Amino acid sequence: MNITRGPELTCAELAERLGGTLRNCPGDRAISEVRPLEEAQASSLGFLANPKYRAKALESPAGVILVDARTDLGDRPQLVMPNPYWGFAQAIAWFHPEPEPEWSAEPVHPTAQVGPGCRIAPGATIGARTVIGAGVRIHPGVHIAEDCVLGEGCELFPGVVLYRRTRLGRRVRVHGNAVLGSDGYGYVLVDGRHEKIIQTGWVELGDDVEIGACTTVDRGVLGPTRIQAGTKVDNQCQIAHNVQIGQHCLIVSQTGISGSTSLGDYVTLAGKVGTAGHIHIGSRSTATGNTMLGKDVPEGVVVSGYLARPHRQWLECQAALNRLPAILKALKA
Repeated sequence: MNITRGPELTCAELAERLGGTLRNCPGDRAISEVRPLEEAQASSLGFLANPKYRAKALESPAGVILVDARTDLGDRPQLVMPNPYWGFAQAIAWFHPEPEPEWSAEPVHPTAQVGPGCRIAPGATIGARTVIGAGVRIHPGVHIAEDCVLGEGCELFPGVVLYRRTRLGRRVRVHGNAVLGSDGYGYVLVDGRHEKIIQTGWVELGDDVEIGACTTVDRGVLGPTRIQAGTKVDNQCQIAHNVQIGQHCLIVSQTGISGSTSLGDYVTLAGKVGTAGHIHIGSRSTATGNTMLGKDVPEGVVVSGYLARPHRQWLECQAALNRLPAILKALKA
């Protein structure tokens, strides 16, 4: 899906705006967008957010990459500044400004397309250029913003909100008061203030996905937050920006998945599981209730505890802890 484009800038103009210095980069090179390192092109501004992604930066064809003075990317074109994260945030706002919302006096915008056999309840609103597939059921109080796509047979229960550009596959069910596509939680500290990082991505749900009541799925910073076919998400879960969830996963109530975490297929996260950001959870793995995942999880394992460890090891630790009073008593004797 395309995102909004702002005016083109040369690297020299960009460096002047950001107060940075070019390294190995011609000043007249034109930049027209911000993209992740792995998706960047010659006209893209990239950003090295974490040293562990240095290999991606070295391989990236980005026209210029935002870095701090301590980072060495060899002969790659770089824009060096004291706080590259703040530069990234400003550049998104310049290159990808969010359009003004388009409201209509009618509940269904005249440019929206509604397929045959749909039922739209009183009090529901549908935004400009949104496409609704056949047989969709939209309950009272649902708001669907501009440029959304809903596949055939979807059902949205009362109070659901779909932000701009949200895309649903076929037969998706979204329960009451769930919100898809709200801003990801992104801020950068500048001069003692938390400045917002504009989020210009969207949310994509595959066929037969179900989203529970009061669950929130944030849109990506530049691209999609994606939940693939057959995955079921329980009530009151939080799925952060740029999360990628595979097929047929089970995400149980009150689970929180931090930004840029990825899940393989058939993963189960039991109730109140939490994850750190930027980790990968392998296919067919399970995290038991109240587990905190702080690092990558291999395929096909069961993990438990805080921080997570192999389930049998966690059980042994709990058993040892329960025996501790008797052990201490024996030592004193």
